Amino acid sequence: MLMEPMRFHLIKPLLRHMPILQWGRRYNRDALEGDLLAAVIVTIMLIPQSLAYALLAGLPAEMGLYASILPLVAYTIFGTSRALAVGPVAVVSLMTAAAVGNLALQGTAEYIAAAIALAFLSGVILLVMGIFRLGFLANFLSHPVIAGFITASGIIIATSQMKHILGIDASGHNLAELIGSLVSQIGQTNLWTLIIGASATAFLFWVRTGLKPMLQSAGLSPRLAGNLAKAGPVGAVVITTVLSWALGLHERGVAIVGDVPQGLPPLTLPRFDMDVWSSLFGSALLISIIGFVESVSVAQTLAAKKRQRITPDQELIGLGASNIAASISGGYPVTGGFARSVVNFDAGAKTPAAGAFTAIGIAIAALLLTPLLYFLPKATLAATIIVAVLSLVDFSILRTTWGYSKTDFAAVTATILLTLGFGVEIGVSAGVILSIFLFLYRTSRPHIAEVGLVPGTEHFRNINRHKVETRPDILTIRVDENLYFANARYLEDYIYDRVVGDDDLKHVVLMCSAVNTIDSSALESLEAIDHRLRDMGLMLHLSEIKGPVMDRLSRTHFLHDLSGKVFLSQYEAVKCLTS
Repeated sequence: MLMEPMRFHLIKPLLRHMPILQWGRRYNRDALEGDLLAAVIVTIMLIPQSLAYALLAGLPAEMGLYASILPLVAYTIFGTSRALAVGPVAVVSLMTAAAVGNLALQGTAEYIAAAIALAFLSGVILLVMGIFRLGFLANFLSHPVIAGFITASGIIIATSQMKHILGIDASGHNLAELIGSLVSQIGQTNLWTLIIGASATAFLFWVRTGLKPMLQSAGLSPRLAGNLAKAGPVGAVVITTVLSWALGLHERGVAIVGDVPQGLPPLTLPRFDMDVWSSLFGSALLISIIGFVESVSVAQTLAAKKRQRITPDQELIGLGASNIAASISGGYPVTGGFARSVVNFDAGAKTPAAGAFTAIGIAIAALLLTPLLYFLPKATLAATIIVAVLSLVDFSILRTTWGYSKTDFAAVTATILLTLGFGVEIGVSAGVILSIFLFLYRTSRPHIAEVGLVPGTEHFRNINRHKVETRPDILTIRVDENLYFANARYLEDYIYDRVVGDDDLKHVVLMCSAVNTIDSSALESLEAIDHRLRDMGLMLHLSEIKGPVMDRLSRTHFLHDLSGKVFLSQYEAVKCLTS
């Protein structure tokens, strides 16, 4: 009889950290059919994307394929989202290029080794965060700041790919450097490359909006037309590759992908070099946080549509395992991609197994199709990136935050300008600092309202917003924020400024209905307030203290030494103090 509870105790951690053991037991034919269909569509979409994002990261094209095989399998085992598709994404690829570019030159073995080490470090960081349930740390990166960073990154990414569209040599870590380099080399533009790049870009933009309606008008069902439209990038790859081969465009100066090694990714360990690791740690931390925030946002949005839920801390473990899998299979940092996850969801993915089937599809492509990519123009891959990232650019966040919160507007604007002006690493670092600063600023100056009784009720509301009843001998103050070290002094100053010179006042009641925690610094401030008011001949009372806060206060001498009383409700406080 004792064996069953013991067995459950041993299995429970496995079920929590390996979600595949839960949904796998209920896997059926219907789920298999949905997952296979989704896998086929996502595989077709992911092949050109993975090649393009490897190009963006400054890595050999095959590393994009390698980063799309084992990471998907790892996420299938450890991830909780039914629709999230893990792999290379634009923003993380750009951050990889920025981080690794500081250590080695593109095209060198050291550059590739550093990218692999970056994936391993990112994986370890994510795993540690997941094991210790530190997913809440990502909450310090506010949505407006993330939106600003992604918008600026999209602009930088699109601009950085113009060199491939024009067929020139240009470089830079920020928008000014990129534009300056492009302008200085514009005279070296290769006409054939420009034709290929511009045509591919125009075609891909048209595919996004025009292909589906055209197919529907030809009699195809909306779902089939939508799925075929998602294969647009593959069409661009096939057409431009055939043209490049048939016209011998590589002999006319058009840059092509060239030899892509045929076969499965090699299983290797990242190079254990402490100097490299220490140099990459900061970048790995930023990539981990940005990747996690982007991934969880997508996963939660898609899960809500089917009334499912994800577990953020387990997502950290899933993404951590995926990045470690990328590092041991010759890949680079990965995360959940928005576009391909939406495609995966719309195509009918039922479980994370769709990712494993996608990995099989990518593996088959790596085994059989890579020789066909030899004549693929790099301009086509650049067009794929440009069209994908421009959908991320959203300046409406500026208008939204301007109308709603000037502090959020300042944060978004600063993040966009810093990212454009100084590069992605400084931009995202500034975004993190701004997010934390905004949190501390807002909570250090909490909303404090003087409240009174709404006539005919037992409710108390702000005297500046409602017609309420007040008494000259009772001051009720409601604090709409947790009390902690950053705002404790602000509360002290507010109360002292309010009571000084009010000769009719006898009681001050601190209404704590919105206070969920009081830390040690705030407790000391409450003690100081009580002593100061006592010296002024006033009594301090508390009302509507929440249970957990009351439990902590009960373990101190504060309540025993308090000059006034603690009331269950503010109405009870007023009744008692006026009787």
